[in-house]
Amino acid sequence: MKAHALAYHLAENPVHDEYQRLNTYFPDEEVNLVGAISEDIDAWKMFFDGEVNAKGVGIGAILISPTYHHYPATARLRFFCTNNTAEYEACIMGMNMAIDHDVDELLIMGDSDLIIRQAQGECETQDVKLIPYRQHVEELGKQLKSIEFRYIPRCHNELVDALATLASMLPYPGNAHIDPLEIQIRERHGYCNTVETTPNTQPWYHDIKRFLKTQEYPEQASGDQKRTIRRHASGFFLSGDVLYKRTLDLNLLRCVDAEEA
Repeated sequence: MKAHALAYHLAENPVHDEYQRLNTYFPDEEVNLVGAISEDIDAWKMFFDGEVNAKGVGIGAILISPTYHHYPATARLRFFCTNNTAEYEACIMGMNMAIDHDVDELLIMGDSDLIIRQAQGECETQDVKLIPYRQHVEELGKQLKSIEFRYIPRCHNELVDALATLASMLPYPGNAHIDPLEIQIRERHGYCNTVETTPNTQPWYHDIKRFLKTQEYPEQASGDQKRTIRRHASGFFLSGDVLYKRTLDLNLLRCVDAEEA
C-alpha cells in the first residue's frame, strides 16, 4: 500500500490545460531533523530493517562507530512476525549491540515511519502486539545517555535491507557454523594473477616493434617469417617508444609485456 501512495496522489491530481503546479512544501518538514544528536558530531549510528517474505523472516542491523567502523548483525526469526514486529526486532537487536559496545550517544535510523514515530512518541501504539516492543525500546533507550530516532527513505537503508533479506532466505543452518561475511576490494580482473613472467626474455611484440622502428628483421628470419612480420606490423602503430595495436573500429590498444600485464 505504501508503494501505491504516489500513484494515488497522481490519480487524484490529473493534469488539465489550466493545471498549476502543486505547492508540496511543508513548513515543518525539517522538524524531524532537529534533535539532540547531529550527524556532524562524533555519535554512533545504527541502521535497522526487517524482512518478511514467503521463505521466512529475517532482521538486520548495522552499528557504525564515529570512525566509520561497521558492525553488522543479522538473524533469522523462527516465530511468527508481521512487518512491524520484524522491524521492532531488528531495532532491538541493534540497540543491544550499541549497549554491548558501551555507546553513550546513538542515532537510530530506519525506513519504517510507523516504528520511528512510535519510538519518538509522536504516534500512539494501539496494536497489542506492538505495545511490548515499544515499551522494551523505551527501557533500552534509558541505558543510553542520548538517543535519537530518525526516519530515512528505503533507498538509504539498502545495506541492512540486504542483510535482512539474506537471513530470511537462508535455510536454518542448525548446528552448522557460518563464518562472518568479509567484503574484499578487488582492483584488478580475476585473470590478471594468472599471467606468468619469464625473466630476461623479449616481449611478444619485440620483432614487430623493431621492424616499425628500424625496418630490420631477426638475423635468422626466413623469407616467410619476414613476410609474416610485415603483415602483422601493418596492424600496429608506433608512437615514440610505445607500440599500439589497431582494432577493427580504429581504436588503439597499448601493447604491454608480461610483467606489466
